[in-house]
Amino acid sequence: MAGVTLVDHRSGRNGHGAPPHGDEPTTLYAKRKQIYPQLAFGRFRSAKWILLSLFLGVYYLLPWLRWDRGPDAPNQAVLADFSAGRFYFFGLEIWPQEVYYITGLLILAAVGLFLVTAVFGRVWCGYACPQTIWTDLFLVVERFFEGDRNARMRLDKAPWTAAKAARKISKHAVWILIAFATGGAFILYWHDAPNLARTFFIGQAPMTAYVFAALLTFTTYSLAGTMREQVCTYMCPWPRIQSALIDRNTLAVTYRSDRGEPRGPHKKGEPWEGRGDCIDCHQCVVVCPMGIDIRNGSQLECIGCALCIDACTGIMKKVGRPTGLIAYDTDDNVAARSLKQTPAPFRLLRPRVIVYALVFAITAGIMIVGLLTRPSFSVNVIKDRSLAFVMTSAGEVRQGYTLKLTNKQRSTRTLDLSAEGLPGARIELVGEGKAASVAHATAEPDGVDRYRILLTAPLASLRSKPSVGMRFVVTDPVTGERHATASVFSGPGAKR
Repeated sequence: MAGVTLVDHRSGRNGHGAPPHGDEPTTLYAKRKQIYPQLAFGRFRSAKWILLSLFLGVYYLLPWLRWDRGPDAPNQAVLADFSAGRFYFFGLEIWPQEVYYITGLLILAAVGLFLVTAVFGRVWCGYACPQTIWTDLFLVVERFFEGDRNARMRLDKAPWTAAKAARKISKHAVWILIAFATGGAFILYWHDAPNLARTFFIGQAPMTAYVFAALLTFTTYSLAGTMREQVCTYMCPWPRIQSALIDRNTLAVTYRSDRGEPRGPHKKGEPWEGRGDCIDCHQCVVVCPMGIDIRNGSQLECIGCALCIDACTGIMKKVGRPTGLIAYDTDDNVAARSLKQTPAPFRLLRPRVIVYALVFAITAGIMIVGLLTRPSFSVNVIKDRSLAFVMTSAGEVRQGYTLKLTNKQRSTRTLDLSAEGLPGARIELVGEGKAASVAHATAEPDGVDRYRILLTAPLASLRSKPSVGMRFVVTDPVTGERHATASVFSGPGAKR
């Protein structure tokens, strides 16, 4: 994939911080330069290993967890069951009409990402983004078969031999297996995992399972194996969006130039007076998965993984200088140090942070209240349109409706149905018994039941009007839960 190279003629530097070469023609597209990140060691690299293991463990193992929901119910803890129209998350069951909970989760995820970015910059990109996690995993495989940075560079420059081919083929084979496991784990969230695992390899799984497994296999292999840093630089919109979310008090991976410059090689025993602490070892560059030089300042390509901090910390310890030459810092502190001023303490509570935190808290609070007070059943009544009403031999008005009861519990319930706002009204569930002021409807567990209703009322109930507003009320006599839905009862003189 070609990359865009933009030249800044005012500074004489291109997008990678290097000056243009003489009269060399400037092109809009430049061939990608292969990056060979060296393995780093330190607390940030350790944190990335821990989070990588945690996130991948959750992703691959979560579909296999079981959760007992009773007879005739799926026992997979996390399942998006499209055939039944349900989303299951442990003890929580979301119905199609409750899609607003999914919307709420998406809002929480977005605002939470805004909040974290405002405080810590691109920490999501460096530690939790799937692209970063799978790229790290693919690099583990690459180092296993081809060695660390220098060994990989030598191998790529070496002529093709049987040994080189074996290493390359083995690496790509394992990459494909990991990519297939990625797609395979994804489809397990949409079908019963044990059943799908049994049927997938014998050709009896749903066609959608094969399509999405193939799609995820291809994208994981391509993005994490071959495209890598290009995804973050050219394909992902987040680097562009984050500039609107951060400010001069956001913590970001920073090279403290006031302390590091002027840089240059340093030999053991030489004095440090009149020079900076940076010995120009380029270790911060060779460990960077994006291939950038953090010493050139804030750059769009930086994902905030802090591996350059680990590399620089190790070098500073070796040469006997204080650590923190590269560290998480703010633009305001960098500017203060350059002016020989004392850096201000980190300001966590800032207007944008407070706004994001409030939006997150309010959204989370609304969702929690909604989940705690969500009804266990719902009712919907639709008035017949084929015939407005009929007059009985007793001089009463009768009208037909369709009742839909949604029972969200795992047990059968008998619910009471009555009509409010219509004096003397009697309800009859067709095929279920005689008309009465209160009808009893059976709601099957975890399902939707439909009943044909005949509502009969004296002509006087219309109060000389062509139609009156009324309500159907459904009550659970055991729990006392009560829900109503508005409707209209029509009589003589009503518009057809």
